[in-house]
Amino acid sequence: MAIIKPFAALRPRPELAAQVCELPYDVLSSEEARQLAADNPLSFLHVSKPEIDLPPDTNPYAPEVYAKGRENLRRLLADGVLRQDAEPCFHLYRQVMGAHSQTGLVAVASCEEYLAGVIKKHELTRPDKEDDRVRHIETLNAQTGPVFLLHRAVPALDDLFARRTEAPPEVDFTAPDGVRHMAWRLSDAADIAFIESAFARIPYLYIADGHHRSAAAARVYQSRRGAGASAFFLAVIFSHHQLQILPYNRVVKDLNGLSPDAFLRQLAAVGDVTVSGPPQPRRPHEVSFYLAGRWHTLAFHPALMQGVTPVEQLDTSLLQRQVLAPLLGIANPRTSERLSFVGGIRGTAELVQLVDRGAYACAFSLFPTQVEDLMAVADAGELMPPKSTWFEPKLRDAMFCHLL
Repeated sequence: MAIIKPFAALRPRPELAAQVCELPYDVLSSEEARQLAADNPLSFLHVSKPEIDLPPDTNPYAPEVYAKGRENLRRLLADGVLRQDAEPCFHLYRQVMGAHSQTGLVAVASCEEYLAGVIKKHELTRPDKEDDRVRHIETLNAQTGPVFLLHRAVPALDDLFARRTEAPPEVDFTAPDGVRHMAWRLSDAADIAFIESAFARIPYLYIADGHHRSAAAARVYQSRRGAGASAFFLAVIFSHHQLQILPYNRVVKDLNGLSPDAFLRQLAAVGDVTVSGPPQPRRPHEVSFYLAGRWHTLAFHPALMQGVTPVEQLDTSLLQRQVLAPLLGIANPRTSERLSFVGGIRGTAELVQLVDRGAYACAFSLFPTQVEDLMAVADAGELMPPKSTWFEPKLRDAMFCHLL
């Protein structure tokens, strides 16, 4: 069962939400955050990346950075920019990006269920990044960014959320990147009981994005021995069919001593190669690659997908196992300095530019990982290869915070 609870969210005043809410802390560098927040004292980047208010050479993991974040959060509270709900409730959070729309439930999820595997993960976490989020939570005594969760769709929940979002939203703004953000409060006791009951019949939740946030929340829960609100972590939970996953593409610095023609000949052993193919693959198990000024398509041989595990069937796995490691000598994609990753939001033009200007020798454009594949990997207890999914749009920090 999935235990989720309503909570008394800390939120910006609706008329200030556009000035306060920001992209997640981990998709911006310190310098990018400093520039974005320079003329905006209400920007939540002063809380989520507080090193921007200290000298540029400050270590972002220094104690004074976390203390500055606490100071800035308290200022937003004291000035009435952020206000806490008077009672526990759920919220609905809708994002619209171009033609894509997704609506999730804002709730708190169980740290105990995370530790027990009811909330499933599919990525490794880095201890240093976990430590950073633990210190941030502990110093602020709050969770300031949600974990992005998903579950297999439940029609009754979809129907309820569709009805409740027919009303005007309480919050409605369009961010500078063009993504529209809307929120509705669900405080009716019958709605809350129905939602809790429906989730209690859902066997598993899956982490889409936010592995370090959830791991850090669980560590705080353990250190506090399950006291109070620390037993739960902030989440936005979506039905699986709502989500949009973009590819996470690859670029390599060199061909491992091979000429372009020799590389193409070796690729023929793992799939059918078509010259002048489209920049984006049309189906799973196809990869487009840009080499020597031309796009090509590699269609992996079907035999490579026989008798393999869910994670081995992923295109990111096939590319690594059949091309990057044996042909290009990239044994460990997590540590190789010859391999870089490019989020699909940047498009294939970015890949062409990187190769044409000589920074890289070849670029690989992948078909997006499907959400069903993510759940299958998690159900099998396996871990995705690094950089297998790029979820868009991103959940905005400060739309909702969870005070501990």
